[in-house]
Amino acid sequence: MTQEPHRAFLGHAEHPFRLTAKLTLELEKTTGAGIGALCTRVFNKQFAHSDISETLRLSLIGAGMTPERAASLVATYAIDRPLIETFPIAVAVLELRWFGQPHEATNG
Repeated sequence: MTQEPHRAFLGHAEHPFRLTAKLTLELEKTTGAGIGALCTRVFNKQFAHSDISETLRLSLIGAGMTPERAASLVATYAIDRPLIETFPIAVAVLELRWFGQPHEATNG
């Protein structure tokens, strides 16, 4: 079953973000931390700036954006912007990878 991407506004439009299993391995390489350590750092607000920017870049690629476009979007709209704009997106992406798709509430 394919997980629905997280959708968030970045730059000038809403974009889908999905961190796939293969790109999780790439995220581990680029940040120098295993996914558990990375999630712990981000969730506890003890992160490096690259933890946020790489999470965004790779999850844009995971949702279907070309690597070039994802890098350009992050360079333009994430690197020099306040972290309050990008941190929540990274948290949501990592939560989706960690916990999976939230289940809809059922009546009954």
